[in-house]
Amino acid sequence: MEYSPPPLFKQGASARAKAVICTLLALALLIADSRIHALLLLRQTVGTALYPLQMVALMPRNAANSVIDYFSSLSTVEKENQALRSQQGERAQQLQQAQLLVAENAQLRNLLGAEQRVPVKSLMSEILYDARDQFARKVILNRGSRHGVATGQPVIDDTGIVGQVTRVFPFTSEVTLLTDKDQAIPVQVLRNGLRSVAYGRGQSGYLDLRFVSFNADIKKGDVLVTSGIDGVYPAGLSVAKVVQVESKSTDAFAHIVCEPIAGIDRHTQLLILLVDPSPIARPDDEAAVPDSKADILSKRRLTESTRDKTREAAKEAVKDNNPDGARKNPQGAGVR
Repeated sequence: MEYSPPPLFKQGASARAKAVICTLLALALLIADSRIHALLLLRQTVGTALYPLQMVALMPRNAANSVIDYFSSLSTVEKENQALRSQQGERAQQLQQAQLLVAENAQLRNLLGAEQRVPVKSLMSEILYDARDQFARKVILNRGSRHGVATGQPVIDDTGIVGQVTRVFPFTSEVTLLTDKDQAIPVQVLRNGLRSVAYGRGQSGYLDLRFVSFNADIKKGDVLVTSGIDGVYPAGLSVAKVVQVESKSTDAFAHIVCEPIAGIDRHTQLLILLVDPSPIARPDDEAAVPDSKADILSKRRLTESTRDKTREAAKEAVKDNNPDGARKNPQGAGVR
């Protein structure tokens, strides 16, 4: 009995024959596609039919890439945000420093112009810190006796008087501001030349014109300048501006409040005027004050006594030269 395998296990052509057939078919298709482009339409059709399957197969990979990109971009954005905030803080600080330098440059230019306008020699200085006394209006400058600073010298900025040097050390000096309650400065009204003295009011930052008559010619808006009669402050420097005038006929003096023109609380660079702070020598009292009545009487008596002594000496001389004539006319011997 002859054995035959079941139909499922029938091998048909051999594997070698199948390989040869497939190879020849592939070569024929390659030659046909490269030469006459016969398979272009078939390739496009197959690619179009397989595109949905490709997209479905790539969905897990695309989703994983999207999640990775989201978290990586979020981390990158946070880092960039922190870096931008840090740069913003640095830029803000640099901007403030640049604005401060611009303001200081403008102030120094104005001080240079003021130094050229002032007729006396001046010295540039800078405020180091305020004085420790909280009830006084004083500042400390970085110039002292080694730089030629002396007590009593005025201190100005580019607009007017700031104060006066009241204490000097080798490398620093103390300046009492114009608004200090113990500070006074002789002034005059620029409009009409009316002279007075301005006194500081302390922490309020204003000045008072005291002992001004209620009917004096002064009004709000008048500019006060230094009068120069004290011999310390050069004449013509701006001091203050009148902001309030109250005059009543019942009061002997007017109440006048002034605001300093100089930037007392704003600037850090100031000019020290190197003037001679010694007071002007005054004439002696005897030469300045006229003689009193008692002095005149004493001088007159001294003159008369000297004249009498001179007459007595002349009489004695005549008697010695002519004794006979003197006996005959004793009363008129000394008279001619």
